[in-house]
Amino acid sequence: MKLRIAPSPTGQLHIGNVRTALFNWLYARSNGGSFLVRIDDTDTERSTDEFKADIVNNLKWLGLDWDEGVDIGGSQGDYKQSSRFNRYQEIAHEFVESGLAYEDGGAIRFKVPKSQQIKFNDYVRGDMVFETDSVEDFVILRSDKSPTYHLASTLDDVDYGITIIARGEDILPSTPKHILIMQALDANIPDFCHLPLLFGPDGKKLSKRHGDTSVQSFRDKGILKDAMFNYLCLLGWSPGEDLEKFDRDLAIERFDFKNVLPHSAIFDDKKLMWMNGLYIREKESNDFETESISYIQNTLSRDLFEDELLRLNKILPSVQERIESMVDITNQVMFLLDEPFEVNSEEWNSVNSEEAQHYIFELRNELISMEDFTLSNIEETMRSLLKELDLKPKVGFQATRVSVTGTKISPPLFESIYALGRETSIARLAESIEKL
Repeated sequence: MKLRIAPSPTGQLHIGNVRTALFNWLYARSNGGSFLVRIDDTDTERSTDEFKADIVNNLKWLGLDWDEGVDIGGSQGDYKQSSRFNRYQEIAHEFVESGLAYEDGGAIRFKVPKSQQIKFNDYVRGDMVFETDSVEDFVILRSDKSPTYHLASTLDDVDYGITIIARGEDILPSTPKHILIMQALDANIPDFCHLPLLFGPDGKKLSKRHGDTSVQSFRDKGILKDAMFNYLCLLGWSPGEDLEKFDRDLAIERFDFKNVLPHSAIFDDKKLMWMNGLYIREKESNDFETESISYIQNTLSRDLFEDELLRLNKILPSVQERIESMVDITNQVMFLLDEPFEVNSEEWNSVNSEEAQHYIFELRNELISMEDFTLSNIEETMRSLLKELDLKPKVGFQATRVSVTGTKISPPLFESIYALGRETSIARLAESIEKL
């Protein structure tokens, strides 16, 4: 058993292509088969090495290894169509010589036989029947001697020994043409599986209108590879038992093309972010801290100082419980870093009041006189002060939060003050008092 994925390096790896790659990989691993990755780069003007590298890197990032193909080699050269133009031209001319194709304006067309039926069983869609009378003669070699998708992809599948072709349902109308070419080559006909396309929440085919849909863009948004893997599995398939969160081993154990739903799958950024949050919260604290520091350092383009690391160590457990994306970390903890500190003036104005001013003034004095600057003492002092001044938590706490963190969106308030430290917290409260 051999399956494949054949992306074109004319753009970054699309989320739909990687879902197709994932399903092929799962089926191969589930059934002891092999998985091949080739590059369909017959469009030489738009294909680039940069996009090829993006495809390879992001497949590897997701954890999809392959047994032969581009970047690792095998029995078929470099697995790039641009290296096989002589092979495609040779077959096209053999078809002409045998009467299976003919020249037309410098191009070569495949001659479709009439009054026949093309039948095959699709793993997802069941029995399929196409009448050849509804299929026109089609170009296999253009006038510039470049192969069309029909010839190049089909010949690759035959030469590489692909036994199951699983691809998007948008290719389904072309499948009769590909079977005709395989018959002309006297090749074994593989099994077919046409997967449902991905749609956005608005019910339209997933595209740029739904935002950047490349795999790299989601990595840049802080999506973890295990969360992406898990979520992509659910786009048209389910392991059963109403499971939504599961690991790779279970996915491999239970995956079957025949259980893929035939209707369109909905790709929802919000659902992906929700799942990403689940994976973040379940990470080992040490792993989360290591990844967080890496993200922060990459964002700042510098290493963190020892004092910054000590402050982060106090706050990261609280941050881990509240974020859905790794890129949220830097914004959450920026107030703890040795970077220019600014208070969001709009948010400050929204929390400023006479009562809030009074609370901040008294809290500063309490922190100055506090003998033991601990998390429990901070919380007890701040809550007692609310009762003493007869204020609601929203009034005193929100003003304090903006004063010490610069924004209303931050980690838990008591933990934030504790991580920031007594002196800096007192200084920032003093700055707010001066503004008043």
